[in-house]
Amino acid sequence: MTVTQRRGRRIMMTDAERDAYLTRQRTCRVATVSAEGMPHVGALWFVWDGTSVWLYSLTRSLRWAQLRRDPRIAVVVDDGAEYGELRGVELSGEVSFVGEIPRTGEPCPELNAPERSFATKYFGLDSLPHDERHGWLRLTPRAVRSWDFRKLPGPE
Repeated sequence: MTVTQRRGRRIMMTDAERDAYLTRQRTCRVATVSAEGMPHVGALWFVWDGTSVWLYSLTRSLRWAQLRRDPRIAVVVDDGAEYGELRGVELSGEVSFVGEIPRTGEPCPELNAPERSFATKYFGLDSLPHDERHGWLRLTPRAVRSWDFRKLPGPE
C-alpha cells in the first residue's frame, strides 16, 4: 500500500493511528462509477485487516453490477462534527471478488478472518450467518489518504 498524500502531512494519520481508526469505525461510503461515468455512492459496513478493506455487499445491487463492469472504487471512512474534530481515511484502487457469489458459506480460507471479524464487530457472534444475498469484495488500496484535524494547532 502506497501513501500518496503530499499535502497535509501535519494532519496525516500515522499507520498505527489509521489502523486503529479503521478498526473502530463501523460505516464507510463506497464510490463506484457507471458505464456512462456517473458516480454512485452508498454506505456499507466493513472490516479492516491492516492491509485490505473487506466489504460485504448485496450481490443484486447497483454497486455490485458497476464493480463487475469496472472494479475501480474509492472508500471513505470519516467522522467529526466540528471543523477541529474532522478526521478520516480515503482508500482507492480496484476490488477483487472473493468466495462464491452470493456467499453461501462454502469453505474459503481467505474469508475465515474477515468473516469472523465482521460477525464479531456487527453481530456479536463468532461466525457469520450467510443469507445467500451478499458477497465479499476486497480492496487492497493503491492509494491511501488520511486526515485528522485534531492535530491542527488551536487558536492561541
